Amino acid sequence: MADRRVLGIVLAGGAGRFGGLYRLVDFALSNLVNAGCLRVCVLTQYKSHSLDRHITTAWRMSALLGNYVTPVPAQQRLGPQWYTGSADAIYQSLNLIFDERPELVVVFGADHVYRMDPRQMIDQHVDSGAGVTVAAIRVPRADASAFGVIKAARDGHRIEEFLEKPADPPGLPDSPDEAYASMGNYVFGADVLVDALRKDAVDAASKHDMGGDIIPTMVDNGLAHVYDFAANEVPGATERDRGYWRDVGTLDSYFDAHMDLCHVHPVFNLYNERWPILTHVPSQPPAKFVHDSGDRIGRALDSLVSNGVIVSGGTVRESVLSPGVRVNSWSSVERSVILHNTVIGRHAVVRDAIIDKNVEVPEGAEVGVDKEHDRERGFVVSDGGITVVGKGQEVPK
Repeated sequence: MADRRVLGIVLAGGAGRFGGLYRLVDFALSNLVNAGCLRVCVLTQYKSHSLDRHITTAWRMSALLGNYVTPVPAQQRLGPQWYTGSADAIYQSLNLIFDERPELVVVFGADHVYRMDPRQMIDQHVDSGAGVTVAAIRVPRADASAFGVIKAARDGHRIEEFLEKPADPPGLPDSPDEAYASMGNYVFGADVLVDALRKDAVDAASKHDMGGDIIPTMVDNGLAHVYDFAANEVPGATERDRGYWRDVGTLDSYFDAHMDLCHVHPVFNLYNERWPILTHVPSQPPAKFVHDSGDRIGRALDSLVSNGVIVSGGTVRESVLSPGVRVNSWSSVERSVILHNTVIGRHAVVRDAIIDKNVEVPEGAEVGVDKEHDRERGFVVSDGGITVVGKGQEVPK
């Protein structure tokens, strides 16, 4: 990145947590920073205090060298309204581009779990002379209707159409049974982006969305190229997790992505030291496992256990425990995601569940075992059968 002036913009819709220690925004930020993109603005929406605090405490860069990762809440510079879409969020923050004067602007979303080296996408963008380059992942055509889909020209680079959740997704020139799904990551020439945003802002018919409005317009103007994520080589990637990308915008996809971490050889490997996922690690003591007598054994198998956790005579299998969780004696936690400071009482059973932070599961209670009973108690049960207990929600027996 040293010979190019690049500004990173991350569109962070929320403060979602993932994998015990991480925020979802950490994945996009780690990819940019590991690649040497060291000037990054994170555009946050309203009610973003927790996310703003995380960015300012965890992502401190060297001000001496002019580097920064900074949260930018909705500034209402153009009037008393919140962002009306992702394109409007950047348009209302054009001062960031004017102040930095970059040659290129890299725009990444923050709702995905993946590793990517953006330098390779930037190199293709510069070499091709495109106005915008859109990162895309190959998915089976049968699954592509859930995404924004890219129809590539025969050369494999120029985008002919950008289709929002099409019923009949177009196949790839070199693989007819696959389609390109947009990853929500873009590289723009700075001047091209500013011009597109200005035109979109005065279009009354526009929803002011990057994927829904800006990219289709640039496709129509012949300015858009596609970058094949399958070509991206991340240092330290294993054969198993190479090309991994998950949209965790649904309960089931969020749960499944956590389960991907728990395998002996994980589908997504958090232990890649050559391309680390960076975050703030809370100052809590190491995890502790106590009791080893009869059926009162504190243990965790095929699981991720964060610092500050105490497994006191309970059993944890195929689960992810966030900091401060406590699992008490004779309790069982299986295939579950347990967020910060939740307490699992004695003899309780938690199975196929997501439990948000600050929940107390009382002694002998069951969550996720009987889905009808879960619904009767006011818990959400996903299409995939995952029971969800909300933040601080009471768990009756």
